[in-house]
Amino acid sequence: MNFVESLQIFFVNIGGMLISPSILLILFGSVIMGIIFGATPGLTATLGVALLTTLTYGMDASTAMVALMGIYVGGVYGGSYTSILVNIPGTAASAATALDGYPLACKGQAGRALGLTTTSSAIGTFIGMIFVVALAPVISALALQFTSFEFFLLALFGIVISGTLTSHDLVYKGWIAGFIGLFLSTIGRDSLQFFPRFTFGMSDLEGGLDLVPVLIGAFGIPQIMTSIRDNFKVGETHKFKRIVPDFKTIAGNTPSILRSSLIGVGIGAVPGIGEDIAGWVSYGAAKRASKHPEEFGNGAVDAVISTETANNSCIGGAMIPLLTLGVPGSPPAAMLLGALLLHGIQPGPMLTIDHPTFILEITAILLLASVAMWVCGILLAKQVIKVLKIPTSIFMPVIAVLCVIGSYALGMRVFNLYLMLPLGILAYLMSEMKYPIAPLIIGVILGNMCDANLRRALMVSKGSFEPVFTRPVSLVLFLIIVLMIVGQIPYFQNLQRKLTSRLSFLRKSEIEGNAEATADCQDHE
Repeated sequence: MNFVESLQIFFVNIGGMLISPSILLILFGSVIMGIIFGATPGLTATLGVALLTTLTYGMDASTAMVALMGIYVGGVYGGSYTSILVNIPGTAASAATALDGYPLACKGQAGRALGLTTTSSAIGTFIGMIFVVALAPVISALALQFTSFEFFLLALFGIVISGTLTSHDLVYKGWIAGFIGLFLSTIGRDSLQFFPRFTFGMSDLEGGLDLVPVLIGAFGIPQIMTSIRDNFKVGETHKFKRIVPDFKTIAGNTPSILRSSLIGVGIGAVPGIGEDIAGWVSYGAAKRASKHPEEFGNGAVDAVISTETANNSCIGGAMIPLLTLGVPGSPPAAMLLGALLLHGIQPGPMLTIDHPTFILEITAILLLASVAMWVCGILLAKQVIKVLKIPTSIFMPVIAVLCVIGSYALGMRVFNLYLMLPLGILAYLMSEMKYPIAPLIIGVILGNMCDANLRRALMVSKGSFEPVFTRPVSLVLFLIIVLMIVGQIPYFQNLQRKLTSRLSFLRKSEIEGNAEATADCQDHE
């Protein structure tokens, strides 16, 4: 498929959705629902996608992706409402926005701040879409050259890096969470020899753990329990007349937007990291690049633009490994993986062969979702904010009921409820002990890919690991994994700090020596 044909298919998809009233209704409805989930503290885009997945069971795959991408884009953006107006991030992805968004609201610029976040979020989503359509075919072509060893190491890399970058304190906790998920994925009959593992004689476990109830339990139950425990209430919000789209300021911050977009896409493409990390990294980069870093934390406009651009461009980045390799780039993307499998679409290198136009459909949906998010954000902010006045004691039981319905609706199995609840309690206890949940989910998702490909590779190589060191891609992945693990050992961390300190000292001495030599030369002249 050449560039012209791809462009034609892209615009045909957009035109087909624009002339369909039902698709537009689903798109705008899901975006508004996503904004509500993002704006309501305790709810997230991840939970929104999980709950909506079961409601799309009767839809065709294209319509389902319109709904799910809409709630994903809206959920990531919606957290900025409470960050700016209440100083309480609606989602983790909007935590960095609160640092400067709330001070702007305190100065009477709440409408302007929301206008900046709305516009920059739409731009970030659009740039992420460009990277999806540009990079996905290249990565798919590369992935077609992978053998079982590459896929095994890729899955292991996803689990290890997710645990490394999402740990709250000790990185080992992230790895432990990832390997707990890896163990959970081995429950059921294995895919190669069909032998039951860890089923304890229960026929319901022979098919393995259904992904949707695992996802709902891991993300929904802990949030419900935490909200009930904290008896959470939202304080008084800062009032604003309307959202003002400040295009002049946006244009003046073009370099910051481009830098943040690249950061968001890059972090989104790393398995299991997510939009919250993208926001913080972009915030730090914007502060280092700013001519007035002292303004950060006191209402810096470029800080708000940077974080929201990175958050939403991360969506496109997360879709790249999901579609091309079958590896989700963020927790909401993990939910989308479950939805795709539910609708009979297997992401990975064969996606462009089995469904040649699917990636172009996703990019078209991302474009329309960014436009719908901007329109809804500009026009409906006051109405969405009213959701914050709903008491937690009313709202959370509704979410609990939706979790139960969502888990039961998949296959109409009561066993899914028995599965959801203990996994939810496990996830809650892990989060209380500062164990990240994202690596656990990544482990469950990538576990079968890791297990089956390792065993298949060893069968082909007759038990030899030699291909790992003779194939270039395998060797690179292996070295990256080893370096990540070794880099967390205290001895090597201390050695690295000493080397860095020594190099800094030598560089400083060299600069001072050059300065003295220059001064002596000038004195001599």
